[in-house]
Amino acid sequence: MIEKKKKRTIGYKDFVDFPVLKCRNVACKIDTGAYTSSIHCNQIKIIIDENKQEWISFHLLDDSHPAYNKTEFKTSSFKTKAVRSSNGEQEVRFVIVVVLRLFGRSFEAEFTLADRGDMRFPVLLGRKLLKKRFIVDTARTNLSYKKKQRKLAKKKNAKQSN
Repeated sequence: MIEKKKKRTIGYKDFVDFPVLKCRNVACKIDTGAYTSSIHCNQIKIIIDENKQEWISFHLLDDSHPAYNKTEFKTSSFKTKAVRSSNGEQEVRFVIVVVLRLFGRSFEAEFTLADRGDMRFPVLLGRKLLKKRFIVDTARTNLSYKKKQRKLAKKKNAKQSN
């Protein structure tokens, strides 16, 4: 008999870590209306190197976000995708694969790079990431973050008692 993995409950908002991108505790909204996840970026540029290979460079977040680290990221592993934005307009965005951490587990997911500077949440987690992993409880918030805080407090208490 095949055993199904138990889906974890996630609230309508939380905080997510991007270890490879050196960003921790970035506010995210769980968006079951969005298919692909999205992350706030700026200064997005296409670069063509001496071997005629295309790269994109970008900065995650901006200086108004506490997790902003002024780092320029570059990757040649990207694609483009037509996306319908929340205002109904279709635009072409870059898509990268990023490792994120929620509930102490790492997940690889596609993220579109978008200017979300005017939005309340710099990250949206869409259905493609949520599918077969999470159940959304819109009455709850920050479940992953609270679990991480409890784990950190437990470690701190264990160190103090030694």
